[in-house]
Amino acid sequence: MFGSLLSTPILNTPQVGILGMHKIQLRPIALDEETTVNRPMMYIALSYDHRIVDGSEAVSFLVKVKELLEDPEALLLEG
Repeated sequence: MFGSLLSTPILNTPQVGILGMHKIQLRPIALDEETTVNRPMMYIALSYDHRIVDGSEAVSFLVKVKELLEDPEALLLEG
């Protein structure tokens, strides 16, 4: 959102959930004990109404979004 690395989306009535996708930035990732590479990474945040959405379902949704962003071909095949 607007170039920030992380923020918390705020729900507005009558929303039940809102997904925040943040800035993509290169970050160092350790492949093993000796090798470090830069990879693009992005934080995603999900705000939701706990009275309506169960936490385990929300986390499952975030995992699915992550998987589809990492493998966009799967999005085309599942669509």
